[in-house]
Amino acid sequence: MRTIVTAVIALVLASGCTRTYISVPSTPSPVTPPATVTSAKIEFRASGNATSVRVRYTNERDGQVQTVTTLPFFTTFTSTADNLFLNFEVTPITFSALTQFPFVSAQIFVNGDLFREASSNDWFLYTLSVSGTWRR
Repeated sequence: MRTIVTAVIALVLASGCTRTYISVPSTPSPVTPPATVTSAKIEFRASGNATSVRVRYTNERDGQVQTVTTLPFFTTFTSTADNLFLNFEVTPITFSALTQFPFVSAQIFVNGDLFREASSNDWFLYTLSVSGTWRR
């Protein structure tokens, strides 16, 4: 008798589980806006007391650029890339005969923050080279 009562109770409880409930949202799901494209501002800066220098740098539009100029030197470009290899070289060509303490500096800034830097304070006309891969 006990097994029959248990079986009947199980049948009654199981018959109550035959309903299916479907939840329909009352409002549409939110639409995520497309990602905004932001550009990074890249600056190459050279400073010091050399009377002339040779600078080499790379950018997306021109590739590698080389020029002979005076100091201070700076150039800027923008990029929307998520990662970018940056290279900047400064080679002093001459110092004034009156220069007692030679100094040359090469810097790369990304969005106003210093990314790479090198400096020299000797009479040797060695090339300063700074480079690296910047990632957003």
